[in-house]
Amino acid sequence: MQTIGNVWLWGGFAVVVVVALLADLVLMRHGGAHKVTFKEALYWSLGWVGLALLFNAGLWWYLNETAGAAMASKVGLEFLTGYLVEKSLAVDNIFVFLMLMSYFAVPEEQRQRVLVIGVLGAIVLRGLLIFAGAALLAKFHWLLYLFGAFLLVTGIKMWFAAGKEPDLEANPALRWMRGHLRLSPTYHGDALSVKQGGVRWYTPLFVVLVLICVTDVIFAVDSIPAIFAITADPFIVLTSNVFAVLGLRAMFFLLAGMADRFHLLPYGLAVVLVFIGTKMLLIDVFKIPVLWSLAGVVVILGVTIVLSLMRPAKPGASA
Repeated sequence: MQTIGNVWLWGGFAVVVVVALLADLVLMRHGGAHKVTFKEALYWSLGWVGLALLFNAGLWWYLNETAGAAMASKVGLEFLTGYLVEKSLAVDNIFVFLMLMSYFAVPEEQRQRVLVIGVLGAIVLRGLLIFAGAALLAKFHWLLYLFGAFLLVTGIKMWFAAGKEPDLEANPALRWMRGHLRLSPTYHGDALSVKQGGVRWYTPLFVVLVLICVTDVIFAVDSIPAIFAITADPFIVLTSNVFAVLGLRAMFFLLAGMADRFHLLPYGLAVVLVFIGTKMLLIDVFKIPVLWSLAGVVVILGVTIVLSLMRPAKPGASA
């Protein structure tokens, strides 16, 4: 399992992530539970993107000094492409989160807590899956074909599912909770469970949190193979993934009122997955350069966003 990561790079990355998370938890929750405004979410979203770009610049500088300009440029481009792919696929997470919050009528003031726990869970889960995936790919090259086929099929399924409202009532996790747990019909502040008459009841906030964690698992399985089409280096895969996930909470509040304006974006994400899956299937026949991958993803998403703005969703249509 080859990687550019050494003790200094891993240590520096860990420090940046811990400091960023602490700053996020302290500053974004300043003043207690509150409704996050569009302006606040915009500033935080720009801050997270800026931090990712700053980390990439620092990584380029370090590698330029220690391994040469060619290696620094190669790794910098891989990080940027991986970050863009994971950031764009994270938008699909946001659409599902919005649907969950709306379905369970989660109070605006309590949405932050659920998203914080969801983001932390996503970071841990992706770390485990990435190292497992990198170790397997180092031993079994043919898994790239399996990943490619999986992404191809997922992209096609996503295309045909775009615009359709997911059936939450058929969700296995929700059905299991309803069959095995006592679920309270009302919220109790930010409590996940309460005791009433000596009996433990789980609040709707707990249900939403579980479903968001399940969603994290599903989307991690979808998105992590996508970045292995860019690079197999676990350091680049993990860092680009984590920086994409770190801005998930701010992006949720940023897109909360704009989902309908980007109603065609799920189709663009489906095309991105098909494109990346095809790239993985062709890896031993024709290796598509990373720069082409970056350009392809940018063009696909750009065209989708422009078309969404030019052709607004019909009133009453599902995003």
